[in-house]
Amino acid sequence: MRTLRLGLAQINTTVGDLEGNAAKVLDYVGRARELGVDVLSFPEMTITGYPPEDLLLRPQFIRDNLAVLERVVKGCRGITAVVGFVDRERDIHNAAAIIHDGRLVDVYHKQFLPNYGVFDENRYFQAGTRCPVYVMAGIGVGVSICEDIWYPDDPTRAQAHAGAQVIININGSPYHLGKRHFREHMLATRASDYAVFISYTNQVGGQDELVFDGASTVVSPGGEVVAQAAAFEEELLICDLDVEETFQARLHEPRRRRQRLASAAGASVATVHVSDEPLANKKPPVEHRQAPSLGDDAEVYSALVLGTRDYLLKNGFRKAVIGLSGGVDSSLVAAIAVDALGGENVVGVAMPSRFSSEGSIRDARELADSLGIQLMTIPIEGPFTAFLDLLSDPFAGSEFGVTEENIQSRIRGLISMALSNKFGWLVLATGNKSEMATGYATLYGDMAGGFAVIKDVPKTLVYRLARYRNGLGPKPVIPQSVIEKEPSAELRPNQRDADTLPPYETLDSILEAYVEDDKSVDEIAAMGFDEELVKRVMAMVDGSEYKRRQAPPGVKISPRAFGRDRRLPIANRYKGY
Repeated sequence: MRTLRLGLAQINTTVGDLEGNAAKVLDYVGRARELGVDVLSFPEMTITGYPPEDLLLRPQFIRDNLAVLERVVKGCRGITAVVGFVDRERDIHNAAAIIHDGRLVDVYHKQFLPNYGVFDENRYFQAGTRCPVYVMAGIGVGVSICEDIWYPDDPTRAQAHAGAQVIININGSPYHLGKRHFREHMLATRASDYAVFISYTNQVGGQDELVFDGASTVVSPGGEVVAQAAAFEEELLICDLDVEETFQARLHEPRRRRQRLASAAGASVATVHVSDEPLANKKPPVEHRQAPSLGDDAEVYSALVLGTRDYLLKNGFRKAVIGLSGGVDSSLVAAIAVDALGGENVVGVAMPSRFSSEGSIRDARELADSLGIQLMTIPIEGPFTAFLDLLSDPFAGSEFGVTEENIQSRIRGLISMALSNKFGWLVLATGNKSEMATGYATLYGDMAGGFAVIKDVPKTLVYRLARYRNGLGPKPVIPQSVIEKEPSAELRPNQRDADTLPPYETLDSILEAYVEDDKSVDEIAAMGFDEELVKRVMAMVDGSEYKRRQAPPGVKISPRAFGRDRRLPIANRYKGY
């Protein structure tokens, strides 16, 4: 039996922290070497962090990344490693360094450069053309990067037909709800199509709006998951592969012989010799870990916690401040912040007005007590009255309306930002996706902040996540009254969200169809919704694009989030309804 011991280093890198990323690589190299790992793979663009975006347009950044890689190469003695970095030839490439025993053996360049959704790699990189087979510890191994494995043809096909028994694919694959199942199905298809083991190393952690979920996976030639790392956590996953399994699988599928002949006739695949034997003499026993899958709500909640934690810590913040209204949105954001940072690092601010109900004030206090966070109470009646007096002449003869409502929200935004400026706390905005979509939010008011934790979370999912969080501990942290009461901005007497918006169950279904699926009025109406209501919702979405452009970043958890995913012009006369 020929066995290859793989290590998948699922690490949390930070964009631009070249030295910190390199130190983490060498730490995992040391741990893997002690466990007798033959080949250790790291995520995509390990050295630079992913995605570095326009840092890639700075020649000094490229040079520094190459200098750091040289030191990493020297530190990889006694092991074979695959490390992501940015290569420079006549152009720059998204690349993988193939390192063996302290020397750089070869470099693989990513061939398929994604340019959709949150990806913009054609802006920066030249595509590679080589897809060698590397002989590692006497076994044929193909190396590829992220998008390369999503295509059913080369490089995976060419490498498999040229003798690769294992494909090592390194990744920066961002999370959205449902992606993990789609990803695993794709990997199973590739593995079984080409009768290879596939090792899929994904990074973990938050980077601006993106969260990378990890869940690094090894799939057998039969399409079965044989090892899987935890989601949303750093981990060194180790797996022993019986590579004879690939030979047996190919014997039982003779049509692959014709495919190999056709592939060989079409193009030659170079073989790069790395090593004949494993460098490690001792291989302590390891168990093939398969981390349990998370349910949808647990998955999203974990992504929000990780994205919030990393956004603050990677930007140098230690504490967050949140306006607590007694509503479900701010309550959920506070719970996420506490789980991300600890209760001692979260400050709640209650800013009651003349329209705030006693129940909401009580709920905010009870939430702060249950989460163990500091609660400041700063009433806004004084400044609100001062603003009304200040504007009494220009507003003379007009009715109390949205303008006066927004003044209250903007006073609260000013207070939150003042606390941020004074104490260095990051303001966490609390608006959800349903509000961001329809513009049911105040620019420079409740939209003010440094990070909008739930800006990609529809209101109906907000309620689910609140219930999920309450089920995690011995007792609920979000008061049941918060979840049960009718949502209201409480900016005028007896105000209800339902006065302005359709019921959230209806609204969120329409928004999903329009925002994420780009369905037309007729298509959405055919789903059972009133046509005039659909047109009204679509008009609200289109008319609020200018607000969303000025909103803080927030965690992406849906297939199509506002901002990097969905890019529409602000000055736009096409309506389509």
